Amino acid sequence: MYNLHLSPEQIEFRDTVRGFVNDEVKPVTLKADRLDLGDRTLPADVLRQASQMGLRTLQLPEELGGVGADALTACIVTEELAVGDADLAAVLSETSSLSLRLFPAMTPQQRERFAAAFAEDDDYHLALAYREPGDDSALGINYHRPAPELKLSSTAKRDGSHWVINGVKDGIANAPLAKLLAIEAQTDKGPALFLVPRDTAGLATAEQPEPRWHHGSRGQISLKDCRVPGENLLGLGGGFDAGRAAPLAQALNLGIGRAAYEAALDYARLRVQGGRPIVEHQAIGSKLADIAIRLEVARNTIWQAAWASDHPAAQADRSLPDLPLTAMAQVFASEAVYRAVKDAAECFGAMGVMRDMPLQKYINDARICLYNRDGNSDLKLRIAEVLSGYRRAPLLAAE
Repeated sequence: MYNLHLSPEQIEFRDTVRGFVNDEVKPVTLKADRLDLGDRTLPADVLRQASQMGLRTLQLPEELGGVGADALTACIVTEELAVGDADLAAVLSETSSLSLRLFPAMTPQQRERFAAAFAEDDDYHLALAYREPGDDSALGINYHRPAPELKLSSTAKRDGSHWVINGVKDGIANAPLAKLLAIEAQTDKGPALFLVPRDTAGLATAEQPEPRWHHGSRGQISLKDCRVPGENLLGLGGGFDAGRAAPLAQALNLGIGRAAYEAALDYARLRVQGGRPIVEHQAIGSKLADIAIRLEVARNTIWQAAWASDHPAAQADRSLPDLPLTAMAQVFASEAVYRAVKDAAECFGAMGVMRDMPLQKYINDARICLYNRDGNSDLKLRIAEVLSGYRRAPLLAAE
């Protein structure tokens, strides 16, 4: 099991990021205009400052110019960032996570072309483009129906020494910011990933239209006769295995809950009613205790999943159960945090829903975590598949 004694480096990371959030992030993101749900513009200057601190390259291996942090450290940092702003945390965690997965998979020649530029440019972000318009992997009523074969509509055809890519990708995290995109496309030998710089002719990106059910920056990508050199082929077989990825989305969710809890606790200490601070009233005290309990249990499930992602042998030797711990952490944390944030808002009374108060933003952010990605209903079904060993039969071509 993971060690509950954090290393001196992990404590230093946590305290440094916490200080940065208090001194630099919150003064920008807690302004009244930034609390308006209709304006979620990324704080570009703060994002650049965070990159200069090494948070963009947090998980990039040291030999490639990064920090080389493990999954647990990355979760600690993401939680602290999300206390200040969920959008900022989402962008940095997406780039940091992709750097760990993309650059080690590159050939030496590809790393020579892209890794140095990535490490040196504070505005250099990454995106992985695999989702396409109309993708519907939801289980729901399809749970006992044959699983359809997923086929990419984006194509890559060989043309001499180049590949020509055509297609559209939808809902891609970091797409409007990324300077390097890994594009999944169908070749005559199956799905493959291609490294496509942002300035490649034929590639265009656009912000994802409303409704806004995501954190950070997300957008659409169109590729029309987009030519990339043959050596930009990252590999056949399509996307990466996300099973061992750090549960950064869950840590981001936890940060939202902690921000709401800290705001409610500060207010309950200041607000006086009946001659005493409301934190001393049984109703408010019990509510704050419930919030603290939910957040602490959620943190333990997230940290366990993070530790397991760094130590896959722990499940192989049965030290940990062979369960989808990251999915389980997402389900529990999203539900626990959403309840915690609503309880925190109730500590403010009617003020909790006012637009110039941060609680309405925290509730919206927690709701996004509850319903985006696959959604908890589908995740629970996928967990049930693991528990029972059930797998949907493939859809036959004749059907």
